[in-house]
Amino acid sequence: MNAKVRVIFFDVGNTLLFPNRQRIHVPLFERGIVPDEGRLRDLERRTKNKFDGMMSKNGSTDHSFWWMFYSQLLSEIGVNHEYDAIRDQLVAGIRNSANWDTIRPGTAEHLHEIGERYQIAVISNADGRIEDVLQKCGIARCFHTITDSGRVGYEKPHPEIFRHALNSMKTAPEESLYVGDVYSVDYLGATGAGMHAMLMDVPGAYRDKGVPRVESLQELQIILRG
Repeated sequence: MNAKVRVIFFDVGNTLLFPNRQRIHVPLFERGIVPDEGRLRDLERRTKNKFDGMMSKNGSTDHSFWWMFYSQLLSEIGVNHEYDAIRDQLVAGIRNSANWDTIRPGTAEHLHEIGERYQIAVISNADGRIEDVLQKCGIARCFHTITDSGRVGYEKPHPEIFRHALNSMKTAPEESLYVGDVYSVDYLGATGAGMHAMLMDVPGAYRDKGVPRVESLQELQIILRG
């Protein structure tokens, strides 16, 4: 890791916390549809790559990511009746930060250990309530500041949200690392703001892309120690 880095900013969704599928997928369960984890992981990989390609052309925000994800899922599993209504319910559910409360075992411990060597903070595209979710999951106290797009008024990859977070930590871009899960939103957004960046690539969407990536906080710690 670059010796100049003293502050690490983390994304939340699909980086520290993960969607509560049991809650979000109720519209599917009510219709007897239970997508398996393998299908969802494969679809996430494909959607991220497709979404990144679209972002490079038109710069749309990550709101459309979940629209794309669930549109494709419903198409693949053959949902035709009430298609639009079901998709809109699923997108609304996953855009609700309260539904991102699934946390991997050991997350708090890993963050505490990273926080002993670096100042750590959050930058998240959310609905203004991500601090409450982090509090509920027991990790809010790990962070010096929490920058929520719903409160700042800018979403990643807009440079202003990164500038706001940097100012909140009184740090320079070149002294900062951002860890997030979407190349076009997180990696390019952070590097565009002058920061170092790394992808938290849990499903392996970017294994062949030649960009800095890890698949867990434990793997990130190993890199930071090196």
